[in-house]
Amino acid sequence: MQNDESAPKGEMGRRNFLRAAAIAMSIPAVARATAAYAQEKLAGSGEVIVFTYGGSFTQGVRKAVFEPFTKATGIKVVDVTADFAEPQVKAMNSAGRVDWDTSFTQAQNYSDMHAAGMFVPVDYSLWDKESIEGTPETARLSDAVVLYGSAMLLAYDERVFGDKGPQGWADFWDVKNFPGPRGLYAPAAKHNLEFALMADGVAKTEIWPLTDDKIDRAFKKLDEIRPHVTKWWSAGGEAPQLLQNREYVMSNAFDGRVISAINQGAKIRMVWEGAHVNYTYWTILKGGPNNANAQKLIAFVNRAMIAAGFTQAGGYPGPNTNQLSNLPQQLVPLLSIAPENSQKVVIEDSNWLAAKRSDGKSNLEHVQERWVAWRAK
Repeated sequence: MQNDESAPKGEMGRRNFLRAAAIAMSIPAVARATAAYAQEKLAGSGEVIVFTYGGSFTQGVRKAVFEPFTKATGIKVVDVTADFAEPQVKAMNSAGRVDWDTSFTQAQNYSDMHAAGMFVPVDYSLWDKESIEGTPETARLSDAVVLYGSAMLLAYDERVFGDKGPQGWADFWDVKNFPGPRGLYAPAAKHNLEFALMADGVAKTEIWPLTDDKIDRAFKKLDEIRPHVTKWWSAGGEAPQLLQNREYVMSNAFDGRVISAINQGAKIRMVWEGAHVNYTYWTILKGGPNNANAQKLIAFVNRAMIAAGFTQAGGYPGPNTNQLSNLPQQLVPLLSIAPENSQKVVIEDSNWLAAKRSDGKSNLEHVQERWVAWRAK
């Protein structure tokens, strides 16, 4: 797997950015507010075995989601951890013995696993009206629900540009009016190809699919900015740190890392125009020992108040926009699901990335090979 911080293991390094807000949130109040609903529709017994990422993510989600769920429903949550869920899910499915009930599935892996019948349909009849209305249909698939969205966006040093900073990727390429050293993400192609195309005038709605002519166009545009990229960063915390150190005036960066830096006082601004957003799904595994309880957990976590707790504890927003009224108001403008931000982003076409080319390679593998060759020039 490519070293992409939108992958689960990479996400883990960025999940502390809302820790203070999570502590401030009253989890008992959330549990009380949802208890009557849960006892009516979601009450049960036994347990549900869920995959999580471990570390601070699991610790936070236990407090914000799992413990309130158990208190409200009587169902115990048993969490298991791994760096990546998909290989183990595939292995369990192949062996005919599925030990987990739920898993986190990256969008680019979802289509193949869906086609192989590894997931059961989500029972949306267990969801309350607020959850259904707040969660876009695009986030509610037949057998998967968006767990969270992760974004890579343009970030710049407020000390350099003040209120007159770059407003999009065309400005990132405009070294005359916005002079200074740039940063770009080294490991993965997909984000940078998108940004180059938008800088070259391609409308957000026309980015996907990344046809071969668009890929050629993107690399030609990247040739222009390459001399101004003083460091190609890899680890998620590098871009905000290098902005703070004045080694960059602007860079692409993961939203969670930027928010963490802002919460710690960094003078960095986020530009949501043209941000790349990709999803990770929550799926219920076919053949799991407690599928009925898994359905109840999925319904519970997508309630607005619980979703707000998940966002604060887990580090990235779930899809239910009704949670926004339950979040600290200073946090809302920094999230991808805020209305003023969500209309500006580009959603990754993960199905296209997973699709096979005539040579048997996936589109993701193809663009990544071209990226590695271009970087090596």
